[in-house]
Amino acid sequence: PKMEIEKKFLVKKIPEQKEWRNTSVIEQGYLCAEPVIRIRRLDEQYILTYKSRDGVKNETNICVNREEELPLTKEAYEHLRSKCDGCIIEKERHRIPYEGHVIELDVFHGKYEGLVIAEVEFATVEEARNFQEPEWFGQNVSDDYHYANAFLATGRQI
Repeated sequence: PKMEIEKKFLVKKIPEQKEWRNTSVIEQGYLCAEPVIRIRRLDEQYILTYKSRDGVKNETNICVNREEELPLTKEAYEHLRSKCDGCIIEKERHRIPYEGHVIELDVFHGKYEGLVIAEVEFATVEEARNFQEPEWFGQNVSDDYHYANAFLATGRQI
């Protein structure tokens, strides 16, 4: 499994669309909250993801997980979708280049219409610590489980 190192922020002001590089439609559901077992439709790709914090050192204001992704067929995805806990998360993801990083701007729909979260992934914890966020970012919610997609879907803390 690879290490996923990211920071999550609420958004004060959505940047202009001319900044956006590409957009994906995402639908995801959760079969388990701890460890996280998630299914995702990313445009026309279907993915099973396993995320765990086992053996991962806690960091302040940074999310660090072990993550493994495996491809699913559309049929397997549809079968598992019917078994997900809680609700299915629906969002659009807009990618915005920023100072050598890519900001993933998630604009939620459905149950969470109006929620907007920006995520940035990093190669190292040090890189994450040194990141200077743009002025349109709001509060850092990396440590706040209420903004984890698994919690939004299932109501279970991870």
